[in-house]
Amino acid sequence: MEALNDAGYDATEVIVDSDKFHLPPGTELAFLALHGTFGEDGQVQALLEEKGIPYTGADAETSRIAFDKEKTKEKFRQHGVPTPEGQLVCRLEDVTLAPPVFIKPNAQGSSVGTHPAANREEIAAALTDALKYDSSVLVERFIRGRELTVGVLGDEALPIVEIRPRDGFYDYTNKYTKGCTEYFCPADLPAEITALIQRHALTAHRAIGNTVYSRIDFILENDTTPYCLEINTIPGMTATSLLPKAAAAVGIAFPQLCRRIVELSWAARRKERSA
Repeated sequence: MEALNDAGYDATEVIVDSDKFHLPPGTELAFLALHGTFGEDGQVQALLEEKGIPYTGADAETSRIAFDKEKTKEKFRQHGVPTPEGQLVCRLEDVTLAPPVFIKPNAQGSSVGTHPAANREEIAAALTDALKYDSSVLVERFIRGRELTVGVLGDEALPIVEIRPRDGFYDYTNKYTKGCTEYFCPADLPAEITALIQRHALTAHRAIGNTVYSRIDFILENDTTPYCLEINTIPGMTATSLLPKAAAAVGIAFPQLCRRIVELSWAARRKERSA
């Protein structure tokens, strides 16, 4: 909100704690900063469309696709974006992928309920936990490598951010506990690997029908082979979040980034209305 006001807008904070939220009279645009269920899965976007209020970011259908990891992976496969082999399961008996694997709820955010599993016993325990958060679970081939993320703003791939947790992988605790993770932007990568990952990020962004902004997560295996994991259609938007870090690396200050998101979103909503 502070960045939007600094960018010249008249911004008012709205706390969304149910689907009965109210917007101030005369609201021209809703700048969405909601994560996970209801925020990123198309629900709030659909409600705003019913109210006739334009909003920032991906539209409702694109949000639904991006929040569903298996649907997202299908889009990746269709458009030639490399992604780990995986399967969607509802019970242990359905798992045919050999360990080690990585397990995550199919439609959930912030790495909630995600676990690596090195054997059948760990797979069973991980499935039990993941199924607390969703009715289906994505089981993927476990890939050991560097954790990277790429912000996309319109048609521009921003510098790559490398994520280095001090322990384990980039789970909920490492994401949201200060001091648990180090970030490096731009990531120290060869120019050809940087360009390859940025191309894949742009392709992934477009593959789901997004035209505004997103943040795409990758694992780089053996410092040579990138695999695309998922897309965040409403990435973190504090001044120190990963997308703002990447934008700052190319001279885009946080208020400018917010203004650019507003402008791209206005253009997207106008195009949707005229379609």
